[in-house]
Amino acid sequence: QVQLVESGGGLVQTGGSLRLSCTNSAFTMEYYATAWFRQAPGKEREAVLCISHQNKITYYLDSVKGRFSISRDSAKNTVYLEMKSLKPEDTADYYCAAESVCSYKSQDYGTWGQGTQVTVSS
Repeated sequence: QVQLVESGGGLVQTGGSLRLSCTNSAFTMEYYATAWFRQAPGKEREAVLCISHQNKITYYLDSVKGRFSISRDSAKNTVYLEMKSLKPEDTADYYCAAESVCSYKSQDYGTWGQGTQVTVSS
């Protein structure tokens, strides 16, 4: 079975909000850096942002600054991606990934979730 499970994706109108969850049951999430990636149709997977095990946050996409935020709930072993002011360009499959440190390179992560689809209609 998968170690990370994403949830919360769906269909939302432009300007709407959505919260994605990444939950792990195989290990304690608080000891890992967790990143969110996304992949739109016909495009390469790209890093969105990451939270380290010390809760330092790094943004990899200028286009989501001020609109997306990441947080951790250690008690629930869950990392959240809160998205607001959504745009059609945000439409993609969203994945969470865990590793010892944050990185923008997908190949640096050893643990991935199955992905959750986000569609923003105009």
